[in-house]
Amino acid sequence: MVNFHPSSASAEITAKAQRFIASRVAPAEAVHAEQRRAAIAAADPHAVPPVIELLKEEARRHGLWNLFLPAESGLTTVDYAPIAEATGWYPEIAPEVFNCSAPDTGNMELLHMFGSEEQRRLYLEPLLAGNARSAFAMTEPDVASSDASNIQTSIDIDPDGITVNGRKWWITGALDPRCSFFLVMGLSDPEADGFRRQSFVIVPRDAPGVTVERDLDFYGYHDAGGHGEIIFKDVRVPRSHLLGEPGGGFEMAQARLGPGRIHHCMRAIGMAERAITLMKERARQRVAFGEPLAKNAVVREWVAEARISIEQLRLLVMKCAWIIDDAGASAARGEIAAIKVAVPRGVAAIIDDAIQLHGAMGVSTDTPLARLWAIARTMRFGDGPDQVHLRTLGRNELRMPGVKP
Repeated sequence: MVNFHPSSASAEITAKAQRFIASRVAPAEAVHAEQRRAAIAAADPHAVPPVIELLKEEARRHGLWNLFLPAESGLTTVDYAPIAEATGWYPEIAPEVFNCSAPDTGNMELLHMFGSEEQRRLYLEPLLAGNARSAFAMTEPDVASSDASNIQTSIDIDPDGITVNGRKWWITGALDPRCSFFLVMGLSDPEADGFRRQSFVIVPRDAPGVTVERDLDFYGYHDAGGHGEIIFKDVRVPRSHLLGEPGGGFEMAQARLGPGRIHHCMRAIGMAERAITLMKERARQRVAFGEPLAKNAVVREWVAEARISIEQLRLLVMKCAWIIDDAGASAARGEIAAIKVAVPRGVAAIIDDAIQLHGAMGVSTDTPLARLWAIARTMRFGDGPDQVHLRTLGRNELRMPGVKP
């Protein structure tokens, strides 16, 4: 039987996280924005805002650290869901403050599951401690990377080492000065069967032959850690940098992306909750044609539709989280695909209505709504576009017999 009821321990840590976000993270949002503006003005756009490191120290002292990883926190996926949702109110700050931000979360999961003892010591432990950042290099500009069999970056494995050649882009966190390594997915055996052609290799950020060419923006926004386009030219690393077995890349990518999609959707629901809160405040305060907007029937419909959508989306995500806890990520493949389509669509629609209600202010940086919309809309590409997930869902549905009365 589906059960979303949190344990007493998870309820306690969720309440603690929510209090910390309200008392420490929310007031820091404006400070973070100002520190980023100052860094950009000083031609150092990827400098780490000092407020982030201060909040990280506080969060760790409060035990609000690595909550996404069951092996570290003891929390289940269902337990972590409301915490991730709370961090979604402040997506630029809160996830990193708790050491629960992408792409490090997925990379830590991979290193935890597949890393050697040496790899865990050299690369996982600094991430768990919050002393380093990392990036996940999978997407490529010249092929449809939603189909991993298209990947062209070559990983040549020989007895003495590994050579990497290729171009990657939309590599989140690549320009963060704390980024110490990339997890690179590439073609290691073109002649292998099916999904045994790809491998993962750990490439240090400062390895000779690694060049970050540019920082990509999304809808005109630039994240602090950047989204890099990177060239790997004759990059040579020891054979010990191979993650897992040769040919295990596709399996590992799926193991990584499943939980990551859950976390993104949980945070997106938090973004929607913030949007509806701003919508309600605006509706009560703004007067047009002699009465508050809250008395307008259309505005009331927007708010009502937003609440219905949030509750539906949250239930779908929680069901997915419960299946992962009960039977593993592979058993939740259909539900993961469903939330990855439904949540970004629904959240972007809610934020869009909130923007409309705010008028010209809604498209400016005077509110967080425009950036939240850009994040939600971009989610429809990240970790696989809608069409790939719909393809998976449709194929699975058509394999199932119809339900008869």
